[in-house]
Amino acid sequence: MDSDRARGVLYGIACGDALGRPVEFKSASAISTEYGRLDEMVGHGTWNQPAGTITDDTEQALCIARSLAEQQEFDPADIAERFVAWYDSEPFDIGRMTMKSLSRLKHGDEWDEAGQHVWEHSPEGQNAGNGSVMRCAPFTVPYAANWDRLVEVSRQSSQITHADPRCTYGCGILNLTVAGLLNDADTPLRDALDYVGADAPDELVTALQPIAQGNSPDTLETSGYVVHSLQTALHDGLFAESAEEAIVTAVNRGGDTDTIGAIAGAVGGARFGASTLPDRWLDAIIETDELETLATQLVIED
Repeated sequence: MDSDRARGVLYGIACGDALGRPVEFKSASAISTEYGRLDEMVGHGTWNQPAGTITDDTEQALCIARSLAEQQEFDPADIAERFVAWYDSEPFDIGRMTMKSLSRLKHGDEWDEAGQHVWEHSPEGQNAGNGSVMRCAPFTVPYAANWDRLVEVSRQSSQITHADPRCTYGCGILNLTVAGLLNDADTPLRDALDYVGADAPDELVTALQPIAQGNSPDTLETSGYVVHSLQTALHDGLFAESAEEAIVTAVNRGGDTDTIGAIAGAVGGARFGASTLPDRWLDAIIETDELETLATQLVIED
């Protein structure tokens, strides 16, 4: 595996997350009015944090990557424990379903029970957020060549907090797409949909098929709904001419900017490599060195 593109997956998550953090929840027009086209790490804004600050997207991705590196395998109970420790650190940004699931884990639920309970007791419209797809891409580095296992670990990791099939299969499709990019596939999203399409929810597959065919939907939404987030982020990650363009385009759409930026960043990073991401971004993110170390530890040499 190309180590530069493996690093690109992790770096891309962090860059999209940190660029989008100060404008999260703002509209595209509000971003344009304040920044023109936002392509620099800026401070304050949403959450009032310094430039280059990551949010729950990268923080949970780090939990996954650290677990994979230290355990040398997928250990969902260990990942769940790391999520709870992160939750106990009182992060400034945490999604509602994630918070509810981690609270249940803290109070005794098993890793495969908490998210299931929260999903079953959440009404439609509040039960399929993007909180698991935003963090799942680190699995692609060690499991890029084993698609059966990649789908399995992606879905089970989602289930810790997000058990809706749109979320679990969303993680699987995203990670198969990123794995395809790491393995130089010509049609990575189409391959991913072909691999799981018969089992994945129709709504998810229908939203992603036009992108797999090289078409841009008339409207790309930027809400926290997992189908919207994946459709928009995969579009921007796969259609852009650079990793930087993928992230900047996604973030400047407004809405859930940090998460859609993080997903687009993982895709763009896998396509173009860490070395193509701007140094000015990476210098602003204090977790860059750890991300590099983790990516190196996760790469399985051919």
